Amino acid sequence: MGPSFDDVEQYVNQVDVDINDRHRFTDGMDDATAYTRSRAGAGMALAAMVCVQIGIALSVGLFDDVGPAGAAALRLAWAGVLLLVAVRPRPSAFTRRGFVASVVLGVVTGAMTLCFMSAVARVPLGTASALEFLGPLGVAIASGRGAVKLWPAIAALGVLLLTEPWQGAVDAAGIAFALSAAGFWASYILLTRKVGDEVAGIHGLAVSMPVAGVLALLIARPDPAVLLTPHMLLAGLGLAVLLPVIPFVLELLALRRLTTTAFGTLMSLEPGIALTVGLVALDQTPDVGPLLGLLFVVVAGIGAQRRGARASALNPEAALAPA
Repeated sequence: MGPSFDDVEQYVNQVDVDINDRHRFTDGMDDATAYTRSRAGAGMALAAMVCVQIGIALSVGLFDDVGPAGAAALRLAWAGVLLLVAVRPRPSAFTRRGFVASVVLGVVTGAMTLCFMSAVARVPLGTASALEFLGPLGVAIASGRGAVKLWPAIAALGVLLLTEPWQGAVDAAGIAFALSAAGFWASYILLTRKVGDEVAGIHGLAVSMPVAGVLALLIARPDPAVLLTPHMLLAGLGLAVLLPVIPFVLELLALRRLTTTAFGTLMSLEPGIALTVGLVALDQTPDVGPLLGLLFVVVAGIGAQRRGARASALNPEAALAPA
């Protein structure tokens, strides 16, 4: 899946938001104002997640025309064009390390999106999303403090229930693609933090997303006669706006109102939202086992996020530079 809350998380961390200092969000406010802001932030975060999952579900409708890889390439390519036009990244905004990291981030973003779309073509959206979520869950566990051994155990139980290997009907390729996407997502988080420490504003995203689009187009190699039809161009543009442009804006606004701990906990609900969207939009009804498995993954995500907070970036001034 394309860039999610981690882009915004590192951006906010750069302006020295310490997730353990909740008073930074509420200094000078009365309780009612702080409560209103937090509710608004939560609503924006949930809306962003819904946009992401609806965008993925709508991408499934393009599989018959361009395939899973083609649908991913179409969305990434348009998102790259939109960000290039909107941000117009300047060479002066990059150090050599920052530019290289941005390019590598683009490669990882493209690979993550391609793998996830291939997984969605083979397994239900909720299952694919829950398995992919093991990537950020693993990062949160690895960076956590205190007793965190419980969360991997809960997540492992969730994976067993999601995949139900005892049923003998496991789509091995779909699960492999989802787990590959999880690995790329973990790398994406770490690289995003690296880019955030090296590159001001969202210039890094304006480089990484076009790179992801080019990579996806080279791998998918969709038929130009199909890809360049007015219907397909319009569909790609609409999907790019729905994912990642609108979610990025909503997440940025949400993190101005919420601590990253609260935001990360909310984002742990995304597999559940994916299951709901899959049920409504794709008529994917889960059995009891996968439903319980998804619940275990969500619980593990919430627990790990609350112990996996990152300290502020070392270079907070970078985020204050004009984008």
